[in-house]
Amino acid sequence: MAIGFFDGVHLGHQQIIRQTIADARRREGQALVLTFDCHPNTVVAPARVPPLIYPLSQKLRAIESLGIDTLLLIHFDKGFSAQSGEAFVRNLAGDLGNLRSLCVGANFAFGARRSGNVELLKRLGQELRFQVHGMAAVSLDGRAVSSTRIREAIAAGRLDRASQMLGRAYSLTGSVVRGEGLGRILGFPTANLQTSGLVLPPAGVYAAHAEVNGATFRAVLNIGRRPTVNDSPAPLRVEAHLLGYSADLYGRELTLAFVEKLREEKKFGSLEELRAQIARDAAYWESADNSRRESSVS
Repeated sequence: MAIGFFDGVHLGHQQIIRQTIADARRREGQALVLTFDCHPNTVVAPARVPPLIYPLSQKLRAIESLGIDTLLLIHFDKGFSAQSGEAFVRNLAGDLGNLRSLCVGANFAFGARRSGNVELLKRLGQELRFQVHGMAAVSLDGRAVSSTRIREAIAAGRLDRASQMLGRAYSLTGSVVRGEGLGRILGFPTANLQTSGLVLPPAGVYAAHAEVNGATFRAVLNIGRRPTVNDSPAPLRVEAHLLGYSADLYGRELTLAFVEKLREEKKFGSLEELRAQIARDAAYWESADNSRRESSVS
C-alpha cells in the first residue's frame, strides 16, 4: 500500500506508487493506493489550504493510470483527523488483514498533531509484520520535486518546468458551468470552467488542446477578468473556445493542455475590436503547423 495526498501525482509520487506495485508483484499481492478526498488542511488548518494542481477526478485518473490494482479514497473529516498516527496504522492494518508493505515519502507525517512519521511506521511494521519504504524525494536541477514547487511554477507561467516535475504535460481540468453568454454573442461560444481551489497559470490568451469525451480539439483559452466588458475588478475566469466543436458542454468535465501563450489579456475599445482579435487568435491557432510547436508552454 502507498499512502499520500498525491496532489499532481508528480515524479516523487510516482516513485512511491511504483515501489508499491513492484512489492505487490513480487509478493503476488494487490497494489493498493490510499489517498484523501480533500487536502487535510481543509479540516485542520482552513486558512492554510494550498491551491491544488489537480481536482480530485484528475488526481484519481493519474493514480489509476500507473497500473495499481485498488484505490482507497478516504473522506477526510474532523473525526478522521482526530485519530493518532498509531491508531490510524493499527486500524488500517486490522481492516486490511494482510498488509505486507507500506510506501510513503520520507517526510510523511500523519495523524492528530502530526504524531505519525516514518519512524513510527517502522516500529509498528516490526510488530505487525509489514515492510516500510520511506522514499527519498526525486530531485530536478538539484532541488526536490514537490507539489509546492509545481504550484509555484504554474503560477509563474513556467509550465514546461511544471510538466517536467509532473512527468506529463501540465493540464487544467474543470467542469463546464454556465456563463453570461458573451462569447456566443461575439460569435465565439466559450466553455466556462469551474476552477475554484486550483492553481492557475498567469492571465492571458493561450493556444490549447481540449479533451472532450476522448476526442481532442484545438482551443483558444482565456484566463482573465475580461477588462473590455468589466469596468471594475471582476472575478478571474477561465473560458475556452473549442475550434470546430458546437455541441453542448454544460456539466461536462473539460481538460485543457497548454500549447503556447498567444498574448496578454488587454482592454479593447469596443466589443467589435474584441471580436476581431478573437477571430485572429482562432485563425492563427487553426492554421498552425503542430510539427513546429512544443507540447507545452515555455
